[in-house]
Amino acid sequence: MQDTQVLMGHGSGGLMMKRIIDEVFLQSYGSDFLREGNDAASLPVPAPDERVVVSTDSFVVTPHFFPGGDIGHLAVCGTVNDVATAGAIPKYLTCAFILEEGFAMDDLQRICASMAATAQEAGVALVTGDTKVVNRGAGDGVYINTTGIGFAPASRMLGGQYCQPGDAVLVSGTLGDHGITIMSCREQLGFTADLQSDAAPLNHLVAAVLEAAPHTRCFRDPTRGGLASTLNELAEQSGVDFMVDEEAVPVKSAVRGACEMLGYDVLQVANEGKMVVVVPQEEAQAALAAMKANKYGADAALIGEVLEAAPDRKPRVSLRTAFGSTRILDMLVGEQLPRIC
Repeated sequence: MQDTQVLMGHGSGGLMMKRIIDEVFLQSYGSDFLREGNDAASLPVPAPDERVVVSTDSFVVTPHFFPGGDIGHLAVCGTVNDVATAGAIPKYLTCAFILEEGFAMDDLQRICASMAATAQEAGVALVTGDTKVVNRGAGDGVYINTTGIGFAPASRMLGGQYCQPGDAVLVSGTLGDHGITIMSCREQLGFTADLQSDAAPLNHLVAAVLEAAPHTRCFRDPTRGGLASTLNELAEQSGVDFMVDEEAVPVKSAVRGACEMLGYDVLQVANEGKMVVVVPQEEAQAALAAMKANKYGADAALIGEVLEAAPDRKPRVSLRTAFGSTRILDMLVGEQLPRIC
C-alpha cells in the first residue's frame, strides 16, 4: 500500500477507495463472495430443516491493540460468539470500517490480517463490507461493525427463557481477563502481572458442548456487565433464581488482585472469550468435559445451579461466599470500565 495514512480520499468512492479495498481488505481476507465486487453478497440458502441466525455488533475499543488481541480480532470473535450462542454454525461475516483521517495504514493492515486469521480459525468467510472515512478528530482511529450469519437446526431452541430449577451453571474459563487487561492498557496502570485479553472464537467449543449435552438450555457470553449481569438477565427471562458458589468461580490471581486494588467486583468485569452455559444437571459433567477438551475451555468449571424463585418477589441471583454466607449478586449499575469492545 503506497499510502501511509488513511486519507479522506479513501472514502471517496474513487481510485483511492479502490486501492484501499484491493490492497488492504481484499489482500487480507478476500473471500470469493467479496472478490465479486458487488454491493451485496448472494449467499446460499440453508437446508430446509435449518433456520438463519443473525447478530450484529460494533467495536469501538481503545487501545486498538492490547495483550492477547486487537480490535479486529475482537470484532470477529464477538460476532461469531453471539451467533454461536443460538446453537448455530457461523458461516458468514459482513464488515464495515469507519476510519479517521490520519489513521496509520500499517495499523489498518495489521488489524485486517488479525481479522483474517481469526475468521479462518472460526471457519467463517467475510463476504461484504463498507468503508467510510471521517475528518481528523471526528472519530477515534477506527470503529468496526460486523454482522454474523449462521445456520442452526430448526428443531434446536436455545435461549435464556429455557432455564429450569435443578439445572447446572457452567463457565468456560477464568473471568475478568479482558476487562482488566483493557483497563490496565488504557489507564497505563503498569501491573507487572501477565494480563491478557481472553478474546477467542468459541463456536467450536459451543458445538462440542451441544454434542455432549444435547439438552443444553442456553449459552450466553458474559461481556459487558460480566457474569453478574448475564445471570440476572437469564433469571429475569426464565423467572428462576440462580445460586453461584464463589469458590467455584475460576479467576486468575493477577485479575483478582487487580480487582481488589481497584475496588471492582470481578463478577461484574467484562469477558470476551468466555461462555456461560446452563444445562440439565444430568448432562453437566458431560458438558464440562467437552469444554475442558477444547483449548479455550481448559479452566472450565461448574459454578452454580438454578433454583425455583419465590412467588412473592422478583427472580434474583445469589452468591454463596467463601465464608458460608449468601449475598445478592446484582447487575452492574452504570459504567465500571472504559470501553471494552
